[in-house]
Amino acid sequence: MPEPYDVITMGRIGVDIYPLQTGVPLARVETFGKFLGGSPSNVAVAAARLGRRTAVITRTGRDAFGDYLHQALGEFGVDDRWVSAVPEYPTPVTFCEIFPPDHFPLYFYRQPKAPDLEIRGEELDLDAVRAARVFWMTGTGLCAEPSRTATLTALRARAERPYRHARAETEDSRARAGTGGTFAHDGTPGGRADGGAPAAGPAGSRPPESSGPPPRITVFDLDWRPMFWGERKDGDGEAARAHYREALAHATVAVGNLDECEIATGERDPRAAAAALLAAGPELAVVKQGPGGVLAVHRDGTTAEIPPLPVDVVNGLGAGDAFGGALCHGLLAGWDTGHVMRYANAAGAIVASRLACSSAMPFPHEVEQALAEGLVAPATGDAP
Repeated sequence: MPEPYDVITMGRIGVDIYPLQTGVPLARVETFGKFLGGSPSNVAVAAARLGRRTAVITRTGRDAFGDYLHQALGEFGVDDRWVSAVPEYPTPVTFCEIFPPDHFPLYFYRQPKAPDLEIRGEELDLDAVRAARVFWMTGTGLCAEPSRTATLTALRARAERPYRHARAETEDSRARAGTGGTFAHDGTPGGRADGGAPAAGPAGSRPPESSGPPPRITVFDLDWRPMFWGERKDGDGEAARAHYREALAHATVAVGNLDECEIATGERDPRAAAAALLAAGPELAVVKQGPGGVLAVHRDGTTAEIPPLPVDVVNGLGAGDAFGGALCHGLLAGWDTGHVMRYANAAGAIVASRLACSSAMPFPHEVEQALAEGLVAPATGDAP
């Protein structure tokens, strides 16, 4: 069998049409830029920028925008072999308005139906899904059929893979060594139990990757978009909660902001939400709190609370996807929980300092520089 991918993501893709002017409503914007978009696709780009071998499972329209997305994925180093066309639906586009530091309205055009919701379980390469070191799926993939069944099919395949589930490995590892932290290369927790930084090396330096067999990690990005579920912005998410619960039972990592955690668990307090996520099945719960930083809680009791990195925000829309790609990178490296979260925080802050999303994803030296300096320097232009 071919070498497994480091990261396979599954779900949304589209074209982001973003203003090249900030602080201007759409009605007055004169110039726009065109970028690859869609959260799981951006996560694959982010992980590829950090040196990981990535691929995305999704669908586009059979149109010029679909051609553009294939081209963009290739340029970013993301394998597009599982990106297929749906002739009857157009490739989605998304517009936004940019009002820093914290107001970025999104306008999704995914009617009559987005092609990425036409992913079908019988068309999945389940051998590749099982073998991937990280498989990343999102809540949006559960909002409609046949995508919902396809997503759950992929999750069940991960659970049935011929590798031991991370939970069993975790319990074995604790019994043997009593260590705690994030996922090491054998799927067990590793690193310091206090979630602290590595014991050696200058501030911001990257600790070495763990040796041993690669981990097998399944990430559920809670990704709550009420409009995709036919709900108002303030909807309670009751229709989604049962599907989220089923997906959580197959995940080893759950990640979301406070709104998304509340939809998944009914809990808004960060620690209560993390506890509820762990009770639903995952080994690691990551609760993003915006200006409040990030809370990560592992089933073994390891906790890391990391403050945000200072940054002058230009566009916050891609920060969560950069965080996700860096999260995958750190988990694959076997770093301790605290360092993974610091690294992911820094990656997200860098993208928040830039106008674009996919093309703004940072390279390793940029993340390491931000960690070493303790802040993100103002951008002089988008990353290439």
